[in-house]
Amino acid sequence: MSNRDMTAPANLQLHAKGTGALRTQHPIYKDFLPPCNNACPAGENIQAWLGLAQNEQYEEAWQKLVEENPLPGVHGRVCYHPCESACNRTAIDSPVSIHAIERFLGDKALEEKWGISFNQHKSGKRVLVIGGGPSGLSAAYHLTRAGHEVEIYEAGPMLGGMLHFGIPAYRLPRQVLDAEIQRIVDMGIKVRFNYKVSDIAKEKLDGNFDAVFIAIGAGLAKKIDIPGQAAAKMLDAVSFLHDVETGNAPKLGRKVAIYGGGNTAMDAARTAKRLGAEAFIIYRRDREHMPAHDFEAEEALTEGVKINWLRTIKNIDDTSFTVEIMEIKDGKLTATGMYETLEADALIMALGQDTDTNFLTKLSGIQFKQDGTVEVDATMMTGHVGVFAGGDMVPSERTVTIAVGHGKKAAKNIDAYLKATTINKVPKHDIVGFEKLHVWYKTLAPQQEQEMRAAEERANNFEEVLGGLSAKEALYEAQRCLSCGNCFECDGCYGSCPEGAILKLGKGNRYEYDYNKCTGCAVCFEQCPCHAIEMVNEMAVVSDKVMEGIY
Repeated sequence: MSNRDMTAPANLQLHAKGTGALRTQHPIYKDFLPPCNNACPAGENIQAWLGLAQNEQYEEAWQKLVEENPLPGVHGRVCYHPCESACNRTAIDSPVSIHAIERFLGDKALEEKWGISFNQHKSGKRVLVIGGGPSGLSAAYHLTRAGHEVEIYEAGPMLGGMLHFGIPAYRLPRQVLDAEIQRIVDMGIKVRFNYKVSDIAKEKLDGNFDAVFIAIGAGLAKKIDIPGQAAAKMLDAVSFLHDVETGNAPKLGRKVAIYGGGNTAMDAARTAKRLGAEAFIIYRRDREHMPAHDFEAEEALTEGVKINWLRTIKNIDDTSFTVEIMEIKDGKLTATGMYETLEADALIMALGQDTDTNFLTKLSGIQFKQDGTVEVDATMMTGHVGVFAGGDMVPSERTVTIAVGHGKKAAKNIDAYLKATTINKVPKHDIVGFEKLHVWYKTLAPQQEQEMRAAEERANNFEEVLGGLSAKEALYEAQRCLSCGNCFECDGCYGSCPEGAILKLGKGNRYEYDYNKCTGCAVCFEQCPCHAIEMVNEMAVVSDKVMEGIY
């Protein structure tokens, strides 16, 4: 499943020898971009590691995976897998469960104690990473692979950022998170805990750093003013989840209201439920328009969390909440003027997070958006030369996978900056959609589902709610991949050519055409299941060659 582009040789004969009609077209082998690869925010070569997993080369698959993403056990659990939404297999039955195979490989690596293979050369350059969350960890990892000496300054007592303090243990077991983080640190990265940076220029100078990457995340809860809120017991979701993680869970009372409709609101409600409270969510829109992923809401509802849709808090009186009933007309949220009262002992606010970027105002050239996020250019560099930023503190969608992708992208550009070079971006291959495939083996093979613990069993503790795949199930799931756009040497073209014009080059080297025999009948093209063959108009080739002065 190489991404090597296979094109026709320069000495292509324009038509086959013989007495038949002149050839008007000819086939070429060509690689395309699979939609899963294209959709991955972390830039994983998904099809490549799936191909290795299909052959039960699990360690090789894991090594290919961690070339791009150092946290597969984490991502196999918390990524919202846009790769699967793009998967062409959906047109046949259901997408390949890419995240579940990634989790299987990540867990197997921890069980087998696999180590990351990389060239441990030293560049002599030093990079400071501020913030030990997913983006900072990713940047530190890729910079270390590139040979640079990296130090992480972390304001908290542990690495992981919102992976630790924003995602509950029932979704992300801490032994998996801690082990994957430790593997990164063991590559030779120095970490300074409980150290909050206030002057970047001074830290850069004092530490003799050649570049800085800032990834401090978004840890400040957004606030709104509600009449009477001073009389109520109010918490913000970020602080609440942080306190639970550190063993300082607050006393919530019997009933807890959570205000918001995002994934953090769902996590706060499910966490409150596990602490023994009766939890319900108040959200101003309906389920169709909530920012939380639908499966997050479904899992919360299944565990007994109630959701009051189309409700806005208007007033608080101790433990009574006056909410206005809303409605959606022509796609717009509209107040109805009707009210109701809800009772709760505490209110957890989950209306989003902001970034504490005030300390960056001391640095010349830094530009901010209205929401406080930091502007960066295409290389992830801020307006101050040598200072880069990524993750939740820059304008983007806020997910773990995007943060990890930012860290990798920044690391590559920091590496180029330190070498006084620029990255020459190679144009992407064209994406291959299902309409281009010639799938002649449409046997239904539905996705292997991961086992979910029963709601009544999982709602009272923080044990992981979703099970992983067995080796047999992971192999089955990997073999569902269609290898869209890239030759996997199925021999279909070789066996179907009536002229014997296709030559096998040996396992892993694919094929080539003997254009002296090829008649351009397109049988190879029509049967190629993954669309790794294109038919090229012969006259277009002649025209190109004439323009180049070859003919």
